[in-house]
Amino acid sequence: MAAPAADEAWCRETVPRVMELVSPRLPQRDVCALLAVSPWCYRALVANPGLWEVLDLREMKNAGDRLISALSLARYRHLKVLNLEFAQDIEDRHFIHLKEMSGISLENLEFLNLNACQKISDKGIEAGTCLCPNLQGLSIYWIVGLTDSSIVHITKNCRHIVDLNLSGCKLTDDGLKEVLQKCSSLESLNLYALSSFSDKVYKEIGLLSNLTFLDLCGAQNLSDNGLVCISRCRGLTYLNLTWCVRVTDTGVVAIAQGCQSLELLSLFGIVGVTDACLEALSKSCSHSLTTLDVNGCIGIKRRSRDDLLKLFPKLSCFKVHS
Repeated sequence: MAAPAADEAWCRETVPRVMELVSPRLPQRDVCALLAVSPWCYRALVANPGLWEVLDLREMKNAGDRLISALSLARYRHLKVLNLEFAQDIEDRHFIHLKEMSGISLENLEFLNLNACQKISDKGIEAGTCLCPNLQGLSIYWIVGLTDSSIVHITKNCRHIVDLNLSGCKLTDDGLKEVLQKCSSLESLNLYALSSFSDKVYKEIGLLSNLTFLDLCGAQNLSDNGLVCISRCRGLTYLNLTWCVRVTDTGVVAIAQGCQSLELLSLFGIVGVTDACLEALSKSCSHSLTTLDVNGCIGIKRRSRDDLLKLFPKLSCFKVHS
């Protein structure tokens, strides 16, 4: 009789305790699988709120139905991160249904990733953002069906946004202007592969005094004057100017003088910059710059690693044209 009792104690107490210790280090999908090990494991894991602050449905099929099922469970009531990147079968109707369901609250949600969810439209963004009034980060990369209406819903419903990824979306100057005026606390703004904005609206990025991350890859209309205004973002540490073809030394020198905490700068493909911008960067950013990409910048001459380290002692990654 002693052996069965010991086995039961092991299953009831020891195994659940081990699962509790191990589960925070496991992917969430593995944690969900552990729920089926035993009733005791189930109760122990469900009772740990920290395990259910993230819901990862990335690349999963039937993501919309899975989302509704998950949010119907009490353990996800304190959800902080929802990842639907490249998820399949997630549509407007799922967010609309969640909005209409009683007892569903995402007021604790801090980050929502909808990257490449192509079946989501402005209606889905409206319903989704209504559910998340305290959202701090939103990524809607490459949802090509969205319009400026989505931006209006975001700025209206999510007033605490500090991290916004709009890369690949089809927005107008008015849409970006809405973001810059209503989301003044932004710390990270990703505008990769958005080439239609005018230089006039780029200048208003300089109003974002808390900005540390800015990706303007492919901003074909960005001029030196625009960069001069952006240089007012004194706290910038990451700046991607890849293929910003109108930029010259004048704009980069302004960035060097204004943004002296830069850690990463990409000038990839910009033929209008020369060694003069490197000299300016070495004077102002040598203490912080660790990554510099000047691949395709034919006006910048090649240097040995030793020479580069004299200019930028902390440089760990330097890319130059061959």
